Amino acid sequence: MVFAAETAPLPGGPLAGLRIVEVSTFVAAPLGGMTLARLGADVVRVDPLGGAPDHSRWPLAPSGTSLYWAGLNKAKRSFCVDLRSDEGRELVTRLIVDSGPGGGIVLTNSAGSWPAFEALAERRPDVIHLRIQGHHDGAPAVDYTVNAALGFPMVTGPEGHADPVNHVLPAWDVACGLYAAIGILGAERGRRVTGRGQAMTVALHDVALATAADLGFLAEAEVAGVERPRVGNHLYGGFARDFATRDGRRVMVVALTSRHWRDLVAVTGLTGAVTALETALGADFSTEGDRFAYREALAALLGGWFAGHDLAWLEDRLRGTSVLWSTYRTFTELVREQAGELRANPMMDVVEHPGIGRHLAPGSPITLRGAERREVVRAPVLGEHNEEILRDLGLRDDEIGDLYERRIVSPPRSG
Repeated sequence: MVFAAETAPLPGGPLAGLRIVEVSTFVAAPLGGMTLARLGADVVRVDPLGGAPDHSRWPLAPSGTSLYWAGLNKAKRSFCVDLRSDEGRELVTRLIVDSGPGGGIVLTNSAGSWPAFEALAERRPDVIHLRIQGHHDGAPAVDYTVNAALGFPMVTGPEGHADPVNHVLPAWDVACGLYAAIGILGAERGRRVTGRGQAMTVALHDVALATAADLGFLAEAEVAGVERPRVGNHLYGGFARDFATRDGRRVMVVALTSRHWRDLVAVTGLTGAVTALETALGADFSTEGDRFAYREALAALLGGWFAGHDLAWLEDRLRGTSVLWSTYRTFTELVREQAGELRANPMMDVVEHPGIGRHLAPGSPITLRGAERREVVRAPVLGEHNEEILRDLGLRDDEIGDLYERRIVSPPRSG
């Protein structure tokens, strides 16, 4: 068998040479663009004068600068232009259609008709256009409304709790952004083969619905007739839960497989007690189903062991086993207690952002074999690359100055 020789990584990243024009706001579209930018694509984020609604969204730095915006727009260039004017929209259109063989790619979650695929395709037939929307029919939606509609808040939270419980992670926004990035790469590959462009939509609700179906949530209700219960911090269908330690910390412990379970029982020294309980109940704790069915009885046995020891002692014992576990931490505890580990992670880097200062920031979670990690590039200041982009479009100094003066494009910030 003959294998192809390993080649050197493409300078600038595997997506070097691609340009994506991103007209977006909030989470899904900016995250999709940033995913591509981290892999070397030239992603130009387009904002209206003064910034889109997410430009000042919480969380904020003490200066009032949005940490949210800075976090979701790393490695991009920023073009800030009057999107209500025909002249401003024409500049963005030119940025899309006059961008060479690797350009002509649009990512947007704009709710209006602009930028429209049909108008762009008249000027560049191979244009790739991906629009993120709420529902497949174009109706609006956000992560919280989609999550509520599909039932997840009704199975989240402690056992016996009657009201819905939302979670803080915008899971469907994140998944939708990644789907958008995959869609663009798929269409770009198709364009290289066929020379044709593509119009695509990704609906936030569809991403969540597909995930719920793929994970069996819908079939469980439809086919098995099961109303999934709230189980708090237990693992549905298996054994996992949190335990309190003697010094007031909490540990999440997961025994997915029979090996995990055997190791957990062995390290706690409870083999005899667990065997006796198994016999008394007529259960088989080597199976996930029985471990879940008798989870409270098992947790009561194990809880005494965890409550009898401090966290450091428990960590030392669990570290040498196959058991899956982690200490619960707040975000503050994470950056304080794990600072050394965070800085040692090759994905992480220290960036300096105007209005925020020096802070840890991630690059791409994707590791390229044979390539050094790329330096993490901070998010741009709003309109930071205006002049650079206008020069890319071939405008002269006097034309650029005129656009600034008439506020078609935001002028450079003084100082």
